[in-house]
Parts: sequence; structure tokens; C-alpha cells
Amino acid sequence: MPGDPGDPGDPGVLGASGDPGPRAVARVILLDPDDRILLLHGFEPADPAQEWWFTPGGGLEGTESRAEAALRELAEETGITQVELGPVLWHRYCSFPFDGRRWEQDEWYFLARTSQTATAPAALTDLERRSVTGARWWTSEELLAARETVYPTRLAELLRKLLDEGPPGAPVVLDPEIV
Repeated sequence: MPGDPGDPGDPGVLGASGDPGPRAVARVILLDPDDRILLLHGFEPADPAQEWWFTPGGGLEGTESRAEAALRELAEETGITQVELGPVLWHRYCSFPFDGRRWEQDEWYFLARTSQTATAPAALTDLERRSVTGARWWTSEELLAARETVYPTRLAELLRKLLDEGPPGAPVVLDPEIV
């Protein structure tokens, strides 16, 4: 799963057939003072052996902006609210099977910084409660050496470049990921 699709009851979440377009999603590249990145651990509810790590975030609700959605999702999924939200780093389209359906998403990745490293999910959806098992702070070196599946798949390389060069002048469009 390239990311957390959210609540399947959300009318903005549609499969490939009859789809007016991909679901608008805001994701967070959350870094602590030591430049570690926070990732969530998830799995396919029907097959817990299919597991992966992914960035916090999810779909927009109502008329909220992507930045508002990023902060709301981060608070709901991690309990972290002391955040300095930065620029949009990356943009990608992804499509993946999860929980018995195909999800299509248009994802924007925001840079964010925090000194609050303790996590405690505050408002997970039913689907998130059935498919997310925790969170972990990763160093760039740990992420580069990881054998686990991580989404987006180039996250280790992208994080290293971000730490070495700083945020891009404009959002970088990542290759689409179709799983």
C-alpha cells in the first residue's frame, strides 16, 4: 500500500471504475531535531503478512486545504501537534490495491519539523485501527539500509537528497507508482 487510504466510507475515496479522479491526499515528511523521519507501519487487513512503512497523511475533508489536511491527519494518526509545516516537497500519483479495492491518489508531500517525538494516535478511522500497528523514527542511514517495503519506494533516496540539499525550489513530480 503506497499510503493510508483512510476510511472506505469516505465519499472522496473511489475505485478505478466511475472515478471522477484520484483522491486528493496530503502527506507529511516529519523530521525531528536529529533529522529522523517518522513513518507509520501498516499491513493489508486481509493478509497481515503484507506489511510496509509509509508517511503520515490522508485525504482532504470538506473544503480544507492540503496544508490543513496534512496537519489534521498528522494529529489524528500520531498525536503530534507541535509542528512547523514547511513547503510541498514532492507530488505523485499512485494506484494500489488495499482492503478489497483499488485506490487512486494524488499525493502532495509537505516538509514538517517537530521537537515532539512521542506518538499516540488520537483519532484513527476504523480501517486505520485494523491496518496500522505503530510508528517509528528512522535515521536516513536506517532507511537506506532497510529491507522492509517503504512508500514512496524512493523515500530513502529522496530523504537523503532533502537532508543534503534542502527543500527543492518547487515541488518535484515523482514517477507514478502503480502497485
